[in-house]
Amino acid sequence: MTDQNSHSREQNAREWFEDWFNHPLYLQVYSHRDSEEANRCVDTILRETGLDNTSAQLSVLDIACGAGRHAFAFARKGMQVTANDLSRFLLDTASEQACTEGLCIDFNRCDMRTLRLGKQFDLVVQLFSSFGYFETDDEDRMVVRNVTNMLSRNGWYVLDLINPAWLRQHFVPRSEKHVGELSITEERQLSDDKVVKNITIHDTEHHELTFSESVRLFSCEEITSLLESEGLVIKRLAGDYHGNEYRPDVSPRMLIFARKLA
Repeated sequence: MTDQNSHSREQNAREWFEDWFNHPLYLQVYSHRDSEEANRCVDTILRETGLDNTSAQLSVLDIACGAGRHAFAFARKGMQVTANDLSRFLLDTASEQACTEGLCIDFNRCDMRTLRLGKQFDLVVQLFSSFGYFETDDEDRMVVRNVTNMLSRNGWYVLDLINPAWLRQHFVPRSEKHVGELSITEERQLSDDKVVKNITIHDTEHHELTFSESVRLFSCEEITSLLESEGLVIKRLAGDYHGNEYRPDVSPRMLIFARKLA
């Protein structure tokens, strides 16, 4: 596994994702996100891009790969997969699973704002709301620019975001659930351009841990404008992992299919 230098910025406090995504309980909180969902998403991506009909061995980059659900699905189809994340814990978990399955995946640890791999890919994916973690528009633009630079000509970038209109209609300020022996409370705050979730976890011995998530919400117009300004061409939007047409008021996701044509 390659370990690149993470974002070289001066900061007084760690960013929320550095601690939360590197904690073993993260995978338990999101245990409902399973391989079946990942396989469905990957099948839709390959079908909608037409890459499922090529005989060439495709090169795929999974940005913010987490524990590797989507990277595994691509690798099982015989593709050359590079999987990047900032969390050492999630990368170690993914690497162990890949070894168990005999999958050949190149794991790389780097902040997506400074991701430089020195090669180009036929397909770059960024899935499960893994875009919009940062405080400034410039940082989001850095990520898109890195993607554009790493795409081969005619390469595809598939970006998966939550649909803000759907989120506002189905917004739940507070919820509780139990996962194994854990009791989990999630409290959410929704503004015009951001959703913040505070997660409190109790175990059977009444130990308490708290984590936060903060994700920027992009309208369809905002995200397409950003992608197009960095040289990408929007080819299609899907509204869910099945590939159904994007409907602004009712689709839960914005699965954006963009292409680098120059």
